[in-house]
Amino acid sequence: MRPALLIFDCDGVLIDSEVLAARALIDALACHGIAVDLAFVARHFIGRAHTVIRAEVRARFGTELAASFEDDYRHRLLASFEAGLLPMPGAVEALAALNVPFCLATSSSPPRLAASLRLVGLDGVFAGRAFTASEVARGKPAPDLFLHAAARMGADPAACVVMEDSAAGVAAGLAAGMEVWHFVGGGHFAAMDMPLPDGVIPHRRFDSFASLRVARADLFHAPAGAADANRA
Repeated sequence: MRPALLIFDCDGVLIDSEVLAARALIDALACHGIAVDLAFVARHFIGRAHTVIRAEVRARFGTELAASFEDDYRHRLLASFEAGLLPMPGAVEALAALNVPFCLATSSSPPRLAASLRLVGLDGVFAGRAFTASEVARGKPAPDLFLHAAARMGADPAACVVMEDSAAGVAAGLAAGMEVWHFVGGGHFAAMDMPLPDGVIPHRRFDSFASLRVARADLFHAPAGAADANRA
C-alpha cells in the first residue's frame, strides 16, 4: 500500500520525550499526593491526553487533582524538555525526504506541542498540519483524532498510515480503519515495559527511521547523487 497520508504521533515517535515526560509526571503527581512509578505510567498514561490522566487518577486513587496540577506538570515538563529534549534519531532527515503527504496527530496539549516542535526544529515542518486531542471529543484510544487529521488533510482514512508508539495510539489507529506501524525505537522501550494489549496488533513494526527508510524506500526521495550513481 502506498499511503495517501502518513500520520505521525509526536512523543515517542518524532521526539524522544516519553521518559522525560514520565519522570515529570511522576514528580508532579507526587506533589499532589499520588505515588506512581515508571511501570504504572507506561501501563496507564503514555499516549493519553491530560483529561484522561485526570480521570484515571480519580478512578484509581479516588483523588480529584487540584486545578494547579496541569500547570505544575507542564512547568516541570518544559524545564526537562529545555534541558534534554532531542528529536528521534533520523526523524528530521526522514521527514525532509518524504515524497508523500504527512501530518502530525498527538495527545499533547497545544502549548506542549508548540514547545516540543520548536525545541527540535520541527515547528516549520508541521505548520498547518499538526492536530491535537484538544480538537476532538475523545482522545486516544478512540479513533477521533486520527479521523479528524485525515479529514483536515483531505485523505480517505482507509488510505492513511499511522505511525505510533503507544498502546493507546496503536488502538486508535486501528479503530480508525487505518494501517498502523508500531514504532519501538524510543528510549522509553528500554526504560519501561511497553507491551500491546491482546488483540491490538499493528500491521508493521519499526525500531528506527533508518529501518523504515530501507523497508519503504518508495516513500522517500532518493539521496542526492543516487540516480547518477545508478546510471553509472
